[in-house]
Amino acid sequence: MNKGIEIEPPGFGRLHITDLLLDYTGTLSRDGALIPGVAERLTALSGSVHITVLTADTFGTAAAQLQGLPLEVRIIQTSRDKEEFISALPADRVMAIGNGRNDAAMVRLAALGVAVIGSEGCAGELAAVADIVCRDILDALDLLAQPLRIKATLRD
Repeated sequence: MNKGIEIEPPGFGRLHITDLLLDYTGTLSRDGALIPGVAERLTALSGSVHITVLTADTFGTAAAQLQGLPLEVRIIQTSRDKEEFISALPADRVMAIGNGRNDAAMVRLAALGVAVIGSEGCAGELAAVADIVCRDILDALDLLAQPLRIKATLRD
């Protein structure tokens, strides 16, 4: 069982993150291919958090690209599916990362929500509800590996 990651962002209280929810297309991948460096970061984080990728899988490559990684892949159809998934979890223990409009509800409901810009950009609706906006997925994943970055970013 994953033990979780403790984070104390200003204004949030102490967070105990046990689940990481991720979008695939445009977040973990570019044009359907996993972004270099993502697999290694996900593998390292998997010892601390349970990782689930929720994706509409626009390019049809998610399962193959993520095969062998210590995570769960769920193919979804709508943003409502992502919202229902996080609603079934203790959302106060979830960090969610995405880049698209269909990630907005998931990121808003998470204890800590992160938007990534990446090569496909970031939906304005998502950026408006995210706690943190990162320039790419590598920086976003590194927030969990270096939680003091979260504290520094969210400081009053």
